[in-house]
Amino acid sequence: MFFVYIIYSETLFIYYKGFTTNFSKRLEYHNSGKSKYTSKTSDWSLVYLREFKTKKEALIEEKRLKRLNRESLLKLIASEMD
Repeated sequence: MFFVYIIYSETLFIYYKGFTTNFSKRLEYHNSGKSKYTSKTSDWSLVYLREFKTKKEALIEEKRLKRLNRESLLKLIASEMD
């Protein structure tokens, strides 16, 4: 399976969007400072996760998420929590 995720840092007030095949390892990777972009803090938490059967579908969704403005991103995250 393939996953598209959004993580959030309370310290930086930043959302990071990504793609992975193992989201728990990927979150650990971000929080351990191994990713250049997310290495400034270690308080990343998962706020959105979707599963896809194919890599192509997941990459299309990741690209769509990366184009969203902050307001649209917040609406998406809120709708997933309902």
